Formats: sequence, C-alpha cells, structure tokens
Amino acid sequence: MSAPAQTKKQVPLPFAYTFAFGAIAGCTELLMLYPLDVVKTRQQLESGKGGTGMMQTFRNIIGTQGVSRLYKGIIPPLMLEAPKRAIKFGANGYWSGVLTSNGTRQNTQALALATGFLAGGTESVVVTPFELVKIRLQDKSTNFAGPIDVIKHAIKTEGVGSLYKGMEATFWRHWWWNGGYFATIFAVRNALPKPTSKKGELGNNLLAGTVGGFVGTALNTPFDVVKTRIQLHGTGEWAYPALLRLMREEGLSGMYKGFAPKVLRLAPGGGVLLLVVEALTTITRKRLGPPYNT
Repeated sequence: MSAPAQTKKQVPLPFAYTFAFGAIAGCTELLMLYPLDVVKTRQQLESGKGGTGMMQTFRNIIGTQGVSRLYKGIIPPLMLEAPKRAIKFGANGYWSGVLTSNGTRQNTQALALATGFLAGGTESVVVTPFELVKIRLQDKSTNFAGPIDVIKHAIKTEGVGSLYKGMEATFWRHWWWNGGYFATIFAVRNALPKPTSKKGELGNNLLAGTVGGFVGTALNTPFDVVKTRIQLHGTGEWAYPALLRLMREEGLSGMYKGFAPKVLRLAPGGGVLLLVVEALTTITRKRLGPPYNT
C-alpha cells in the first residue's frame, strides 16, 4: 500500500507584501469612513451634560462648513496608517513571543490580555503626535491650514515636547483598546466551532474582530474623550484625574461622547480591511505561483 500523499502547506507571503496589504487596506477603510471620526471628535469636544447627537452633528458640519470639512485632518491619519498597523500587530507578535517564550509556553486568556496591553502601550508612543495634529485640525473653530501649520504653531508657542501632550492619556486609550481587542479575539475564536472551510474561517475572524473591536471601544472611549480634550487645549492634565472630573461634571453619557460613530466605523471598517487584504492576497498568490499558491 502506498503512503498517503502529504498535504502541502502554503508558504506565508513575505513580510513586505503583508505590510503593504495592511497599509492599503487601512488607508481604504480610512478614506471610506473618516467622516465618522470627525463627528466623533466634535461630539467629544462638547463640554457639559447632554450634547449634540450623531446625525445632528453630521448635519451641522455639512450645513455650516460644507462636505469637505468631513475630511479635515485626514493627512496625519493617512501618514500614520502603515506604521501604526505594523507597530500594532508587530508589537503584539513581539510581546506574545516574550510572554510565551517564543511559543514554548501555551497561550492563555490572561497572556492574550497582557500581550494586548503591552502592544497598546508600545503603539501609543508613535501615535501621540499624529493624534494631536489630527484633533487640532478637526476642531470646529480651527484656523490651521494643514498639518505643518499645526506643528509649526505648537513648536513655536510651546516647544517640541508639546507634540507629545496627551501622551499619558493616549497610552491608556491604546492600553485598554488593544487589551480588550486581542483578549476578546482569543476568547471568541476559542468559543466558536473550528472552521472547515475558507469561508468559515473568514466568518470566524470577522465575528471575532468585530466583537473584539466593540469591547475595545467600550473600554477605551472614556480615555479617548479625555485624550481629545487634553490634546486640543494642551492642558497637560493626567488621564485618570481628568476622567474622574469628567464623570463628576458630565456623568456617564459624557464619558461616552462619540461612542456611536466609533462603533459604526468599527463594524464596516473591519469588513473593508478583511475584504481588501483577502483580495490582494489571493491576486498576489496567483501571480507569484508555487510555493505561495499550492
């Protein structure tokens, strides 16, 4: 009797391809759904109890400032998209290797949570200046012509270090989002039946990513609100005292201003990312041939 044929495994694509696909997918998602980020920021900058709803905020921006205002401040996020995605998942892979001794120790829910926390903290170091520039451009009363104008003004009036104002709040925003995101993905994947097809695997990943993103957003939105305000006004306030003051002055609803547009961006955004990456991966594997397309 002849030996059973061995199933050939597809060779992973080189890092340059996966890096480029992630960047292209991220920029595609950003271009399609960026207006929701502008609306989120406007809602978060409203002080006092209550606030303008999401749809009314949309109407106010378009009615008073035009449709183009929905894309104000998009250059910094576009510039950041490729390194941010590389750092997010690269840091997650690095810390996962550290905590599991390069795979010799079994990954657990607790380790997945710790890995996410550390990856988020790492990511915040790169993100902070870009976030500060974006927030100051998205403010409804901004007079800045563009990103360079914001940077020049910040350095001239407050010094180079001012570009990192809100760093501590940004750290906690990413700490909690990545922890919730990666830990939830781990839990959801383990809870779902093992997929028996590519379509099933895609469905599992889409569900896990969407639930993970929702949990991450629920955890980090209060920190996102205080970070946005700290970076706009350059107060240098610490995140947790600012959070307590926000809760005291504006209540729970104040802590979750901008939550609706964040979540609405999350679900379709995750779908866009997966569709673009899958399409580019399939096309590239066919063009490269074996051993990438076996």
